[in-house]
Amino acid sequence: MKYCLLLCGMLISFMGFSQNISDDLASNDAPDSSVATSFKPSSKLISKTVYATYYHRKFEGRKTASGVRYRKAKMTAAHMKLPFGTIVTVTNPANGKSIDVEVNDRGPHSRKFKIDLSEAAAKSLGIFGKGVAKVEISYLPEED
Repeated sequence: MKYCLLLCGMLISFMGFSQNISDDLASNDAPDSSVATSFKPSSKLISKTVYATYYHRKFEGRKTASGVRYRKAKMTAAHMKLPFGTIVTVTNPANGKSIDVEVNDRGPHSRKFKIDLSEAAAKSLGIFGKGVAKVEISYLPEED
């Protein structure tokens, strides 16, 4: 959200709609917020609680479904349906840790598990060594 607001602010400034903030703060009138409130995101954030696993070390260096090689030190993940390149925020509700991973592979090939994390992602979330963990994933759906 912070990046979206920054990008929108840059776009508004580029288009010539920006105002002098110091003038707005000095005046008693409410600042004109018609430009800022007219922006509405076209997509709604999707959030789900699912079971996650992580890659075994034997997959290090093997090609993923997207064609790139799996690297355990990268923040990547596998998901059966999300498009390659989708950024997914994964949160471990047990400890509150959260990370962003990029989908670059297909899997896990199980109905119970919905996302496979890289080793680095699993360690960052504190689930490495447990094998399986309940996590919350959130992402923006693909635009049509």
